[in-house]
Amino acid sequence: MAHAIGVTGPAGLMVAVMAGGGGGGASFSSFEGFRASKSVQQMVLASNQASSSAAPSTFLQIQSVATPVKPPTTMPPKRSKVEIIKEHSNYLRYPLKEELETEAPNVNEDAIQLIKFHGSYQQDNRELRGPGHKAYQFMLRTKNPSGKVPNRLYLVMDDLADQFGIGTLRLTTRQTFQLHGVLKQNLKTVMSTIIKNMGSTLGACGDLNRNVLAPAAPYKGRKEYIYAQETAEKLAALLAPQGGAYYDLWVDGEKAMSADSPDVIDALNDNSHGTNFEGSPEPIYGIQFLPRKFKIAVTVPGDNSVDVLTNDVGLVTICNNDGELQGFDILVGGGMGRTHRMEATFPRLAEPLGYVPKEDILYAVKAIVATQRDYGRRDDRRMSRMKYLLDDWGIEKFRSVVEQYYGKPFQPFKELPPWEFQSYLGWHEQGDGHLFFGLHVENGRIKGEMKKALRRVIEKYELNVRITPNQNIILCDIRPSWRSRITKALAGVGLLSPRFVDPLHLSAMACPALPLCPLAIAEAERGAPDILQRIRDMFERVGLRASDSLVVRVTGCPNGCARPYMAELGLVGDGPNSYQIWLGGSPNQTRLAETFMERVKLQNLEAVLEPLFHLWRRDRQTGEAFGDFTHKLGFAVLKDYIDTYKGPNKAKGSIVR
Repeated sequence: MAHAIGVTGPAGLMVAVMAGGGGGGASFSSFEGFRASKSVQQMVLASNQASSSAAPSTFLQIQSVATPVKPPTTMPPKRSKVEIIKEHSNYLRYPLKEELETEAPNVNEDAIQLIKFHGSYQQDNRELRGPGHKAYQFMLRTKNPSGKVPNRLYLVMDDLADQFGIGTLRLTTRQTFQLHGVLKQNLKTVMSTIIKNMGSTLGACGDLNRNVLAPAAPYKGRKEYIYAQETAEKLAALLAPQGGAYYDLWVDGEKAMSADSPDVIDALNDNSHGTNFEGSPEPIYGIQFLPRKFKIAVTVPGDNSVDVLTNDVGLVTICNNDGELQGFDILVGGGMGRTHRMEATFPRLAEPLGYVPKEDILYAVKAIVATQRDYGRRDDRRMSRMKYLLDDWGIEKFRSVVEQYYGKPFQPFKELPPWEFQSYLGWHEQGDGHLFFGLHVENGRIKGEMKKALRRVIEKYELNVRITPNQNIILCDIRPSWRSRITKALAGVGLLSPRFVDPLHLSAMACPALPLCPLAIAEAERGAPDILQRIRDMFERVGLRASDSLVVRVTGCPNGCARPYMAELGLVGDGPNSYQIWLGGSPNQTRLAETFMERVKLQNLEAVLEPLFHLWRRDRQTGEAFGDFTHKLGFAVLKDYIDTYKGPNKAKGSIVR
């Protein structure tokens, strides 16, 4: 005889679960959307075995409910098309496997959504289209926690770019490679080669945790950096897809990765507080994965080389006076993406959640992921990032739900020093007698003679490599006796020490945009060098020094891949040769910029920016950054000055009182 068991979820939600004793009753384990701890499952089993004369309902207190479950008689919640595709995919296999075997140069819409999880986007080169057909190709993105690239993998990526790509490598803002121009017929060859040479693309795209950032500096003697990088690697392993489709499709089922550490395996399998789908090939992600992409960064106090506040989860190592790791501060709710002229979408900074001891960090992050998985919106992808859940609930409610998946309260957030941006460009000591050399790469694009020279140096000296979150590259493990030879070899192709590079370029970033990104509506990477030169020319006209600089970021659409909303000057494409102008971010990337003007044509940048640069030069306090200056004055004052500006020689007086 079946009977109802009432269960209280994390928000006090009561749900009816049919616990059947005989045939015909719905069993506990088959109730869709519900996950409970093993102890609760045992209680329900005991209830099933009780006498048929037992009371018709018994209330059990549990610590987590996977979703706000409604009675079975109600209509299911609305879900986006992508949610249905994921659910029916057999854990990321169907119909991608079938589509890859066709003669067509592209895959269908369902497979387009699935191949993202495998680390690839289907693209169409708009400039190579012909009458009635598109120029299909694929972009592959690697997964490199902390930006670590072993020597062997770098050389393989360099070869693949020439053999199967467009001859270039792209360094991304999340410390990975992008390989453009791969044809469908070559996908398996390229993917399998990466996997078999110490690399991976698994989870580099898609609705799951992306590449985990950490400071790229290869310090050997600074423990906090080692802890941050090790934690990034463990989180990447914990939150990688587990269902096996990746290896089935690309290496015929042969898993070529090293075994995960015991603490990662323990955290992955733990279901003490209802975070897992019991018995599922995907214990954390289930059949639908996350509502949208998810980003994590780990850093050390004061080091904001990772733009920590822009991530869904930011972790900060907390060490004792002896440099030994004690635990982590956790920040939550950051994110950059938005949609033009849709005010419900917005960039957001992460905020403090709490502190956890070091042994709990994997469980705490897993609890946050489970909260987003179960409560993040699945009906509207524009509103499905975790930042909108934080904005809707507020930090207190969010914390209370996460704590129930975590199983204990968070400790108070530890006080942190001010953040500073670190580029790690130039020569530095590693701490083990070797050096590392940080090289500025314009917009992260490695090509031409630069690519050849880098290859020769990395191959000759057997150097390992790190990619930075600012699209630059670090050569590691350099003997001091090699320094002059490496410097000379790279300077000849424009890879210079930072003192020889315009400071405007050192902090600038741009996304790839046109012609490959389907979302781009304006130039970014290709247009950025000219924009930066025009800004430098404006600096000279208004009397700014060659050493004066500001953080400039350019994107071809509002998704914010180059994090323009954290810039002192952000240019966000909003039409052909047209940009929104964002002002007021801070040099250390801790304050959001705001929309200053919309639909500014590229040819009109001087009319908007030159007056602002002149006002900054004239009225700034000593050492005051452009972003701080514009934020202080306010946009009304800035716009008035633009309207009355007559040129640098005629603009007199002072606005700042």
